[in-house]
Amino acid sequence: MAIKRPKPEEIVVKLRQVEVLMGQGMPRIDAIRQIGVTEQTYYRWKKKYGGMGTEQLKQLKRLQKENERLRRAVSDLTLDKLILSEAAKGNF
Repeated sequence: MAIKRPKPEEIVVKLRQVEVLMGQGMPRIDAIRQIGVTEQTYYRWKKKYGGMGTEQLKQLKRLQKENERLRRAVSDLTLDKLILSEAAKGNF
């Protein structure tokens, strides 16, 4: 059975839950266990998504998709250019 990985939105919510629990006086370790992740996972999530709101997260995802699309376009154009330059030299 595959392990379900939480979506970034769910990660941001869990990080906020830990902050709330710590604000209520619960020790950090217990708060991390309360959300059902390991300490290492919590710190990795905090490093990547800490202080990020849902709007910022949506913007990040949008920018990542746009970046991926642009990279693909550049690689396609570079390949086309190489093919045309080889054809122009007569090496086909």
